[in-house]
Amino acid sequence: MADHKREATFQDEDSIAKRSKVTNIDIGVKSKSDSADCNKKDNANCSMLLKNRSLSDETNGKKESNLDEKLSRDGISNPQVHVTNNSSEDTSSHNSAASVDSVQQVSRVHCIEADAAEDKGARHTMEDAWVVLLDANLESPGKLRCAHFAIYDGHGGRLAAEYAQRHLHANVIAAGLPRELMDIKTAKKAILEGFRKTDESLLEESAKGNWQDGATAVCVWILGETVFIANIGDAKAVLARSPSTEGSQILSNEIGPSLKAIVVTREHKAIFPQERARIQKAGGSVGSNGRLQGRLEVSRAFGDRQFKKVGVIASPDVHSFELTEREHFMILGCDGLWGVFGPSDAVDFVQKQLKETSSATTAARRLVREAVRERRCKDNCTALVIVFKKS
Repeated sequence: MADHKREATFQDEDSIAKRSKVTNIDIGVKSKSDSADCNKKDNANCSMLLKNRSLSDETNGKKESNLDEKLSRDGISNPQVHVTNNSSEDTSSHNSAASVDSVQQVSRVHCIEADAAEDKGARHTMEDAWVVLLDANLESPGKLRCAHFAIYDGHGGRLAAEYAQRHLHANVIAAGLPRELMDIKTAKKAILEGFRKTDESLLEESAKGNWQDGATAVCVWILGETVFIANIGDAKAVLARSPSTEGSQILSNEIGPSLKAIVVTREHKAIFPQERARIQKAGGSVGSNGRLQGRLEVSRAFGDRQFKKVGVIASPDVHSFELTEREHFMILGCDGLWGVFGPSDAVDFVQKQLKETSSATTAARRLVREAVRERRCKDNCTALVIVFKKS
């Protein structure tokens, strides 16, 4: 986790978007696109868009009680069998604004457009990594559409974030992510196993290389019309949903009512009672500053080899929901973004951008630019916008 801060030098949106720090790995597959339904070119090249970025030292969380009940009321399920933990309505947020051309893919019902933006803010280095993969079949094609999106928020360096960026999705696919017929329990089991395998191999690599970086994560898999969200640490995902089917067209050119912001992830911090109890049971302690061993704020992360024996784990919370006409978009963000944006605030901001431009790329860039320039976020900032369009 970076310790030093300095004032950021801000660039205009275009120059930020053209920064050369984007890593664009072409995995040799194409995303099918329908220009009539999605207003994009057919056969858009689908690449894995990867970026580096750093974890914030501070978070701005408000604890939310009974998250499972709230998510259940919103039609979001979480049938897990491992440890649960506290959640928060708001987290920290960071500065960022760089992006790559977006791509979109047609499903049976919904078309998806997505893009990410990032900025290192006042930090000296960027320790985040992100993934935008609209055709995420890799070498396992199937009848189900598979898309994958993720933000990895590194601390103590960016090696753990980059490792998870390269390996998590492949490990989830290898663990049996459904490719032909939807099976929610099988999908969640594969995601849990993918996280476990990634952390296990990452710890082996860090021991060999004698590095101790860690990374939080918020990840999304879209299989057919089912959306899966998994997270560890304080990176967060927010779903924008219309209050009723009558409001399903509110991203049209006409200004409509505000969308409902639903936080679909839990934060994992050492200060939260259930996480604190688990840490203490493992032999760790939580200091008066709310940090594990007085040093680490989050209680779940990839890597962090020196803290694994005192309670840090990489077991995610996994939630899922079905796409309907009421779901409009999702925002994934590192804790830096959520430190200066509340969930409803971010949804209102992105809704306004999408009404103006209908572009996930522009929405993500402007969201990060607003966080960095106007709200003076000092940490690394990464945001990823996923738009669901009726095809």
